Amino acid sequence: MSTPTVALGRGPRGMIGLWHAIAVPLLLIIVWQIWASGLGPGARAPSPTNVVIAFGQLVASGDLPTALVQSLGRVVTGFVFASVIGITLGVAMGSSPWLRDNLDPVIESFRPIAPIAVLPIAILWFGTGTPAAVAIVTYAAFFPLLVNTVHAVSRVDRKLVQAARTMGIARARILRHVLLPAALPGVLLGARLAMGVAWTAIIAAELAVGAKSGGGTSGGIGQMMFIFYSYSIDLNGIVVCMIVVGVVALLIDRLFRLGEARLMPWRASQ
Repeated sequence: MSTPTVALGRGPRGMIGLWHAIAVPLLLIIVWQIWASGLGPGARAPSPTNVVIAFGQLVASGDLPTALVQSLGRVVTGFVFASVIGITLGVAMGSSPWLRDNLDPVIESFRPIAPIAVLPIAILWFGTGTPAAVAIVTYAAFFPLLVNTVHAVSRVDRKLVQAARTMGIARARILRHVLLPAALPGVLLGARLAMGVAWTAIIAAELAVGAKSGGGTSGGIGQMMFIFYSYSIDLNGIVVCMIVVGVVALLIDRLFRLGEARLMPWRASQ
C-alpha cells in the first residue's frame, strides 16, 4: 500500500518544483510587459509580445537558425581544438612536477588575458571570418581545460600509480586505466567550464569581428546582434538574440551534466 502513496506524492512535488522554476521568470515577464505598455506607442522599448513576434519572424526567415548553427559550429570546433591541446598538456603537466614547475609561470602569465584582448591579433592572422572566431574560442576554452586537468591529475593518489608499476603495467596502460579514470571528474568539470566560457567568447568575438568587417562576412548570433544594433536598431531582435544565447547556454550546461551522470553514475547517487 505504501508504493501507490509514494507514486502519487511525486506528482504534486514535481508540479511544485516546476512552479518554483517558472514563477520568477513569469513574474518578470509580466512586470516587463506592464512597464513596456506604460511607455506609450512611440517608445523604442522592447516588450514580451514584440519579442515573441520578432522571434517568429527570425525563425520563419531562417536567419536565426542559420546564425545559431554557425555560432555552434565555431564553438564546437574551437572546443575540440582546446580539448586536444589542453587535456594533453594538462595530463603531461599533472604527471610531471618538473614540467609543471617550468610551464606554470608561462601559463599563469597568459591566463589573465581576456579572449577579446587577443581578437586584434586573431583578425590580423586569420581575417574576419570563421578562423578568427574559432581561434578566440580555442584560446578561451584552453585555460579552464588545462588548469582543471593539471589539478585533477596531480591530485591522483600516487599509491595507485606505484601499485600499477610494481605489477609491471606499461606507462601507457597506467595512463589510460589509472590516471585518466581517477582524474575524470576534474577533467569533465574543466570541460563544462570551458564550454561555458567558449560560448560567451564566440558572441563577443562575432560582435567584434562583425564590427570590423562592417557586418558583412562573419555571421553568427554575435554578428546578428551587431546588425540589429548598428543598422536596423531593432531592440526586439537584440533581445531575441540575448534570450537565445541564454537558453542555449543553459541547454549546453544541462547536456554536460547529463554526460557527467552517464560517465560517472556513482557521483549522481552522492
